[in-house]
Amino acid sequence: VWGGPRPALGGNVPSTVLLHSVLRRTRRSPMLWLPLRALPTGQRRGVEGVYRMASTELAYALIAGIGAFAVGILLGQPIIRLLTRLGVGKEINAWGPHTHLVKRGTPTMGGLIIISSVVLVTLAINLTIGGLSILLPLGTLGAAALLGAYDDYRTLVGRKSEGLTPAQKMLGLLLIAGIAAWILYHNLGANGVYVPGSRALLSLPPWLYLPLAVFAITGTANAVNITDGVDGLAGSLLVLAFLAYAIIAFLQGQIYLTIFAFTVMGATLAFLWFNAHPAEVFMGDTGSLALGTALAVVALMTQQWLLLPVVGVVFVVETLSVIIQKIYRKLNNDKRLFRMAPIHHHFELSGWAETQVSVRFWALGMLAAMFGIALALL
Repeated sequence: VWGGPRPALGGNVPSTVLLHSVLRRTRRSPMLWLPLRALPTGQRRGVEGVYRMASTELAYALIAGIGAFAVGILLGQPIIRLLTRLGVGKEINAWGPHTHLVKRGTPTMGGLIIISSVVLVTLAINLTIGGLSILLPLGTLGAAALLGAYDDYRTLVGRKSEGLTPAQKMLGLLLIAGIAAWILYHNLGANGVYVPGSRALLSLPPWLYLPLAVFAITGTANAVNITDGVDGLAGSLLVLAFLAYAIIAFLQGQIYLTIFAFTVMGATLAFLWFNAHPAEVFMGDTGSLALGTALAVVALMTQQWLLLPVVGVVFVVETLSVIIQKIYRKLNNDKRLFRMAPIHHHFELSGWAETQVSVRFWALGMLAAMFGIALALL
């Protein structure tokens, strides 16, 4: 449905698929639900019944997101107090903006608020209604969180280490991404990709799909990690990206994936409650690597992963700014193209307040999410 599978009527199929099939058989556009009175009584009742089913499933997904937010709010302060007591304070790099030096010692590993909430709510839902396929994004979320937590631990105040080296971090991400890509292709059958603006599904051979999937997962994880440098920035953009894919998954009839995406949204909103400027806690690699990895896996499960650079365009720009800066400095005797990279620091040093950077980038992220959903609907 709208970039998803289209099974025939009958059997155990999602209600959104049934709804679209009924509307197609009545030669009515799926976007024109209001003129049901023009249909024969039997057909009208069928459409209304299936529409109620779809509405109920969406309601469950929204409630899951609200539940994850509530859990995150309840866990937030205890986790922050625990991190503070354990001395899990972030060391601030001296080469960063001077305005950030006051943040030295702020608890990091705040991604634990998100991860804990998502795990608790998702497991509760799966124990109730099933949906084993969600164990894949949940598993990658947990694995990447462990990798990020170890990196965060090595960057605490008083430690000389700056964390894992880029090579070590990439090796861990490649391992997680490789396993996830293999399961997606061989176990879940998500071995294709939809062309943006088209409903054509291209099936890909494993020698092509697997490296592309690994690149999508590792690239998204690193991009989110790079973006996480301003209070509230990465979290708000992740909420928008998961919202976009929650809608896409729902229109495909993937209700379990929809519930998972809304659950991550709710948990991330709870984290933002404590991460709003001035932040009480930082997401850290614990959250950024985990959520970036999970976002890519969700996108791959919808087979609309070519929309990732659209939905996450701010993540892409942030990453490109770092790459361009390094290349420019190497070719121009260490001269800088930007005042500082990633580009959110460039705008800070250009006079933007930290809150201005966050809100303006969030606005761009909202437009990007809207455009990505529109491409998925075409």
